[in-house]
Parts: sequence; structure tokens; C-alpha cells
Amino acid sequence: MAENDGHIQEAKEQSNAPEKEENPSDQATEVHEVSEEGPPVEPAVGTSDTRPIKYDNAESPSDMPREGLIIIDCSKTGVGEGTKSLDSPLLVLCDQSKEKPEDMTVDEDIIILDCTKYTTTESPVPVISKEKPEEEQVTEPSMTCEELREKLEAQIAAIEAVHGRSEVEKPKKAVSKGTDTAECLVYRTPPTAADRDLKKRSVLQSYPPLPKTPSPDIASSTATVKVALLPTGDVMTVALPICLTVGKLKARFGKELKVPACILQMTCDGRMAKDSETLVDLGVRPHGSIQLELASSEPEKYPIKLIRPQQESATSDVITVTVQKDDETCCSVVVEIERLPYHKPFLGGYKHRPTGKEFHHAGTQTPLKRRTNCCVEKFCRETQTVSDKNQYQQTANDTSTQMTKIGCYVSNITDKLITPGKYFTAAEYYACRLKAVIVLQTYFRRWAAKNYVQQLRMQKSRRVQWELEQELKVKMEKQNYIKKQYERRMNPKTKEDFDLLFHALEVWKQEELSNINRTLTGPERKAALYTLLEQEAQLIASISRHKVDAAKETGPKLIQNLLNKCADPIRWKAYDGRVTEMDTPFTIRARELRDIYNSINMKYLTQDERLDALLTLKHTVKEHDCKLTQEIVELIDREADLLMRQVKESYLEGLRQRISTLFLQYIKTPTFNPEVARFLKVPQDPMQLRKNVYFCLSCGSYLPSTEFPLSLTSQTLRMCRQCFKLNNEARRREEVTMYKLMLKRLRKTEANFEDGSQLAFLLQEQDMKHLVDSIWGTQSALSASNSLKDLTMIRWDKRFEWSPWNCILLTEEEAVAHLKISNIEKDYEATFIRKIKHRHTLGKTYFSRIPEIVNYAHTCLMQDLTSKNNLRITNSFSSKQKS
Repeated sequence: MAENDGHIQEAKEQSNAPEKEENPSDQATEVHEVSEEGPPVEPAVGTSDTRPIKYDNAESPSDMPREGLIIIDCSKTGVGEGTKSLDSPLLVLCDQSKEKPEDMTVDEDIIILDCTKYTTTESPVPVISKEKPEEEQVTEPSMTCEELREKLEAQIAAIEAVHGRSEVEKPKKAVSKGTDTAECLVYRTPPTAADRDLKKRSVLQSYPPLPKTPSPDIASSTATVKVALLPTGDVMTVALPICLTVGKLKARFGKELKVPACILQMTCDGRMAKDSETLVDLGVRPHGSIQLELASSEPEKYPIKLIRPQQESATSDVITVTVQKDDETCCSVVVEIERLPYHKPFLGGYKHRPTGKEFHHAGTQTPLKRRTNCCVEKFCRETQTVSDKNQYQQTANDTSTQMTKIGCYVSNITDKLITPGKYFTAAEYYACRLKAVIVLQTYFRRWAAKNYVQQLRMQKSRRVQWELEQELKVKMEKQNYIKKQYERRMNPKTKEDFDLLFHALEVWKQEELSNINRTLTGPERKAALYTLLEQEAQLIASISRHKVDAAKETGPKLIQNLLNKCADPIRWKAYDGRVTEMDTPFTIRARELRDIYNSINMKYLTQDERLDALLTLKHTVKEHDCKLTQEIVELIDREADLLMRQVKESYLEGLRQRISTLFLQYIKTPTFNPEVARFLKVPQDPMQLRKNVYFCLSCGSYLPSTEFPLSLTSQTLRMCRQCFKLNNEARRREEVTMYKLMLKRLRKTEANFEDGSQLAFLLQEQDMKHLVDSIWGTQSALSASNSLKDLTMIRWDKRFEWSPWNCILLTEEEAVAHLKISNIEKDYEATFIRKIKHRHTLGKTYFSRIPEIVNYAHTCLMQDLTSKNNLRITNSFSSKQKS
């Protein structure tokens, strides 16, 4: 279209401009080409009549048939004498060519242009013929051209609404290039009645036949309109009638967006839409959709933006749903989704327990029906006032009787004889009701009693089942405990396991010694004691062998733990709970030494891998020159030489063990590994050695204070932990594992009270052993159970902090029941309370030698006295007020 319009504009510019402005309608001349190929082609509906003819891409002006005539109807051009008017485009072209047309015949109404006398490179010259074609002599129909055109356009629009728009092929404009002659523009002449009928038939035949179902009503059909607001890109979706004009659309959206409609610009597919165009003109079909763009001509003054979000606006979203009918036909239904601005009420729902999802009942989108205003006043005093009125009415009830008399006989066959029965008094009635109530109560009480007995029976069965489960649980725990103890004695690995063995040895020795002293005397007794001593020595030697095996197994683990502690980065916890890690040069050095130590201790390495590990170790230790490093380097060279001589690995185990031991000593030296200084028992700095180091009277070693065991009764540091352990194995052979477990349970219980308890965390295993064995007799205060694994130490009065004078030794079950007691004085007997108080006095006497505990006891005693004095003063003051 743009190219054709350009050629037309060039032709018009060559004509006379003033005359062109006076009669612009004179140039609207239609031209038809008459050829042997068929009827003329009608231009598409809605196009301009002056549009030049376009040929198909496959054709060219040279390929078109040159035979035939071009007939130009000039009856409607408004020219007085045919070719003498300068307004005709054909005459203008002839004037430009400076040649007089020889084959042009002039008539008042018809101009015939003969195209057979020109070649493909020549421009045709119009021929004026005085002979009128036979088509003009045909009688015109009674319907005018405009009426026929409107009727045809209505039928085409109905067909397009059902089947879609059909594009008519447009031939190309015939233009000859390469000659001196001017371009030839060919126009169509107005069609005659026969041509119009032929055109109507050809257009109707080009569309498929109409379906049997009636076409939809275009005026009442709607379409989905999506309007994109520029430049924000927001989209508004509404359902509108397809006959709505663009001007009304602008007014609607201008009111919604608070922008004047005159400055709105609406485009469709990049083309500006006119206000008079409807949605049908823009290519919308019934129940279809279209995308429009809405912009503002003055974006700075009147910007386009949504006043409120789409979900808060009352504007409806539209979707088109395809519904299948019973006769297997489909129809499109436009569904509007209303977005109401108010919040929908909660209508209940349910929750899916396994997944935890909640499902709410949905409400319809139907708006509430408003009540119509009526003239009756509803909110007034009269409608809220009740007035009672009693009125009696007597209705008329006419009856008649008839009896036998003279002249009239009435049969008495259907009569009934009624006799009065026994009178039923009110007392008898109430007595009958009372009897019925008693029967009902009897059955109800029987039902309630049966239910109660059934519940008791169920409770009893559950209680019996629980007791059986508890017995089975206790039995299983006892079996597991015995099995664990047997395993600890057969395969001892920890310090507590060896303490258990020595304690069992001591118990066996005391039993055998008492048996010998009771049954034997004289030389026989001495012989038995000698035999007993030999057996004890053999058992001690066996325990020592187990110690060696355990040391071999746990030794590498202890070394690895030390190396891991040195190589770990420094960690600290921030205020927000996150842990921060930091590597220092010391930790990096410790990590490198740990990796080298692990590599030289690895087994099943090849010869090359072993040599690489030794070479790395050699380069590492040669950084420092001392006697230790020189010895390590010498051993490394020796092993490398033996490896090159293909010596068996079994012969190198001793050499490799020496290298590993010397390198471990190298790692433990703070000069070569500064990070290890934090984990050594004896500090390397002499200034630190004087501050926190004490002398052991038993082994003569200087050790830090952490290596000395402490108790509440200790006053000086005499013996280190290692000497204390040897002394226990040689003489007393005590086992404090159960007391340590009992102390752990006590501290956990006190921490759960969260009242600032302190004394429970100061006790040690020896203090707990003395408290349990010497004061409480290693048995429960209630049941006298002497199983240490079942005993626990708790508070006597749970309102106060635990202390040696506020404690009681019970089993675990008894402890749970004791903590549920609210008033001790009422729930226990006086004899039992005096017995417990006596134990408390013994504990206070033993632990009173500790200054800190004495001060703490004095503070607690003063608080108790103060509370009692306050109570006495309050009681006396209240008694004075009463008097």
C-alpha cells in the first residue's frame, strides 16, 4: 500500500495543483480490465476506489496478456466533454508524454484503451471509442448501487464472523521501466449491474457454505480486551461488546485512570486506532480476544498509572471457556472473574492432620442483594412496643337430636352403652409416676454401676500389665547391667574398668582372708595365707597385662587427639550465636606436622611412596639444627639405604618405630611446634612454672594444680592423681564409679530446679562416698535398699537448696514420689522425721570443717531465724489488733 500510494502521489504532483484542489473527487475513476481470463476482480471492502491494481509476485507486466481493451466509464467523473478536462489522470499522462494518442476514441461516457498495439516496454495509450458496450444497454435493477453494496457488506461481515476474514489477492501494478514514456496508471471504472451481480456471486462462492446453526448475534456478543498501559506495562483485562467504539473505550479507561479521554492514544498492532472504529473493525471476533496499547499524548502532565492494584480494583478479569454440549459440539463462554474490594468472611474449614494443611470453605462471588427501600418505617417506637389484647369469640355450632316418638321411629342398633369406671385420684396418679421413676432410676443405676465396674476392671488390667512391663524392664536392666559388668571385667579398657577389677580383687581377698582366719590356725593358716598371697600376685600380674594391652590400643588415639587439638583453628562464639574460626601460623604449622606424622605411620605403602614421605620429613626437620633433628635425619638416611637394598619390611619395623617416636618428641617441643605449648602439663616458661605448679610428696614431681585431686575436707595438696591411683590399687582398692554416677544425677536434678544451687557442684566423688556410706549407711531411708545403681540423692525439702543437712537417700521410684509431696510434716511420721534430722546433724558436723560451707550454713541459719522472727512479730501484732 505504501508503494502504490507513492506512485499515485507522483502522478498527482505532475498535474495542476489548483485544479486538483478544486475538484478532488474527480480523480476517483474506476477502471476495469477486460480480458479472456474472467470477470473483473473487485477490491476488498473498505479500501479506496482509486487504489491501483497490484499483480501477484509470480507475474510481471511482461507476462500478462496484452490482448483486450480497458474500458473507462466517465459518466460519473463529472467531466463535461470527455478528454478535454485537465482533471483526468489519463490526459495528464498523455500531456507528459508529448504525443497525441492515435488509438483513443472519445465519448461522453466511455473511454476504451487498446493494449494490443503496444509491446511490453511501451506504455499503453487510451483509446476513446464511441461505441458503448452492450453491458450499459442492460436494464438496471431496481436496487441502487449503495443499497446493494450495504447488503453485500452485511453478508460478508456475517460470513467473516463465522469463518474468519478471507484476504483477496491483489495484483501488482503494471509499470514499464526502461523507456522514455511516463508511467501508466490503470484505474477501475464503476461496475455495471451485471458486473455487480457477477462480483456478488464470485465473492459468495469464495467462502465456504454457512453452517446449519444460526450465526451469533454480533451486537450482543462480547470479547476479551486486554489493555496494556504504557510505559508501566500494567495490563487491564475486561469483557466488552464488540460493537463498542474506540472513543467509548478511551472514555471508560480515562474515567478509571483519572485521565482526560482526549489525550489518550490507543494502538492495535502498531497502528493508531480511530475513535469511530469499533472492535469489529480492529479484527475482533465474537468471544475472541484482542491486545491493545494505551498511551498518553502528554506523559509528563498526565501519566498513565493504576490508581490501585488489580486485585483491589473492582474491574473484572475475563477468561473464555470452551464448553462441550450433549451433541458433541463446542461453544465458547465468556466468564468474568470479579475482584471485589471487600474481604470475604471466614466460612470455616478443616485441617488435614497427617500433613497439617488447612482447607477453608469457599464463598461464591455473587454480590450481596441489596434490600429495596420501602415507604414503611421500620425503626420506630411503635414497632418496638408490645401490646396485649384479649378478646373472646363464640362461634355458632348448631346441633340437633332426634328420638323415638309417636309417628317417628329411630333405631338404636348403633347406640353404645357407656358405664363409668373407677375414679383415678391425683395421689394415685403421682404414686404411679413415682413407681415408674423408681424403675427408671433402678435401671440407670444398674447401667452406671456396670460401667464403673468395667472401668475398674480395665484400670486393673492396665495396672497389672504396667506392673508386668515394669518387672520385665527391671529384669532386662539387671541382665544388661550384669552383662556390662562382665564385659568390663573381661575386657577392661578405661581407668574405671581397672578400678572395678581391683575392687573385686580386694573383695575376694577379704572374703578368703576371713574364711582362713575363721577355719584355720597355726602353720596351716600361714600356708593358706602364703597361697592366698601368690594367687593375689598372679591376679595383679594378669590385670597389669590387660593394662599394657589397653595402653597399646588407646595410646595412638591419645596421640591423635593431641595432634588434632593443636591443628584445630581457634573458635569463638559471636553475640548472634554464629561460630567464627581463625587459623594462625601456629595452627597451620601444627596441621602440617600432623599430616607428616600420619603419613610416616601409614602401612602398606609402596617403596616410592615411603621414600617420598621420608624425604618430606627430612626437609621439615632440617629447618632446625639440633641433636634431636640430627638423629632423625640419620635414621631417615639409614631406612632409605635399606629400602634401596630391598630389605624386608618386617626387619624395618623397629627403625620405623624409632623415627615415629623421635618425630613425636619433635612435635611436642614448643620450639618446633609453638601451638603444643598450650596442651603441655608442665609449662616451658619458668615464670609460669612458679605460679601454678605444686610439689607431689609421693613421686617428687612438680605438676600443675589440675593434677592434684581435691575434696571438701582437703587442706593441702599432698599427692598427685597418678600417685593417688597407685595408692588406691595397692592398699584401699576402692571403686567410685557408682558414686560418680550418683553425683552426676544430683547435679542434673539441681540444675533443673534453676534456683542457684551451689553446694552440689562443689562436692567430689570422695565426699559423696563418705556421705552415702558413713552417714546414710549405703541404703535407702525408706525401703533400706542397698543397690548403689538404684540409689539417688535428692532434696529433703524441695523449697530449699540441696546441702548435706537438706538431703535424703532414696531409690529412683521413691525419689519421684517424694518430690510430689507438698507438706513433709504431715505426710511423714514424727519418728521418721527425727531419724532424718539426726542424719542431717551428722552431715552438718562433718562438713562444718570447711570454712566456705560454715559461712554458707551460717547465712542459711540467719535467714531461717529472720523468717521465724518475722512470723512471730506478725503473729503478735495480729493478736494485739484483735485484743
